[in-house]
Amino acid sequence: MKTITIVLLLLISVCSFSQQLHHKNGKILDSNNQKISNNEVKKLLASHPELLASYTEGRTKSAVGGFLLGFGLGLTAGDLVGGLTQDVKYPTALTYVGLAATLISIPVLSGRTKKIDAAIDGYNNSLEPKKVGFSIDKMNIITNRNGIGMQLSF
Repeated sequence: MKTITIVLLLLISVCSFSQQLHHKNGKILDSNNQKISNNEVKKLLASHPELLASYTEGRTKSAVGGFLLGFGLGLTAGDLVGGLTQDVKYPTALTYVGLAATLISIPVLSGRTKKIDAAIDGYNNSLEPKKVGFSIDKMNIITNRNGIGMQLSF
């Protein structure tokens, strides 16, 4: 009987400490709403190669799309400032290249959150315990002068 109780307590403690992840405002948060670094997320997803690939692809899309957007806006703004301050013909090729880079960044950035969310949801689904026919709704540890006991509500 003691062995079953110990195993049950260990199983419940393991399930209660499993960390579910959340993707919010471009950040990965754990169950305590603490930000998790990119390396920690990759370590958590290392046991699921398809989820890790989806997460990495989402992060890559975010980086490339952000670079293209910044590069395009920077070229366009730089050419505009040059056209306003100097006596040159505006727009030049820099404006067209900047606008093209900005337009290319839109489809690149559009699928990044879906990929990251799919990886996080897949990880959270892998943490959920399998249904075995019953679930424990509540567990109480009771102490009195006769000893220590455990009350489970199904």
